[in-house]
Amino acid sequence: MAREQKTRPTPTTAAEFIATVEDPKRRADAEAACALLAEATGEPPVMWGPSIVGFGAYHYRYASGHEGDAPLVGFSPRKANLVFYLYCDEGREDLLARLGKHKSGKGCVYVNRLSDVDPAVLKEMAVVTAEQMRARYPG
Repeated sequence: MAREQKTRPTPTTAAEFIATVEDPKRRADAEAACALLAEATGEPPVMWGPSIVGFGAYHYRYASGHEGDAPLVGFSPRKANLVFYLYCDEGREDLLARLGKHKSGKGCVYVNRLSDVDPAVLKEMAVVTAEQMRARYPG
């Protein structure tokens, strides 16, 4: 039996979710990040699960048969930091080197404050990620 995907679009709006972020600086960063990613992707913000703001979507299918949907680009204003879901492959190291103060994992970039990074580079990463995901998962 197929497992139901936990992270999927919800009826909550991104604005409603962002308004619940307690820390006013984190909330302001989330509002700015939302606007930046919407502009970069040309997609409206959509809540994916209880805490991820996503932009656009793609459908994936693994060799194992597991499949699902995910946002092209996303972010979450967590208590400890802002988490950006940016999966760009080509040029990733160069973009990260120019980004500013951050930590990164395979598909995530962790930022304490939006002012710690160059918003133009963050936007470029979002554009590249969206382009690469659309090319990889045409739909």
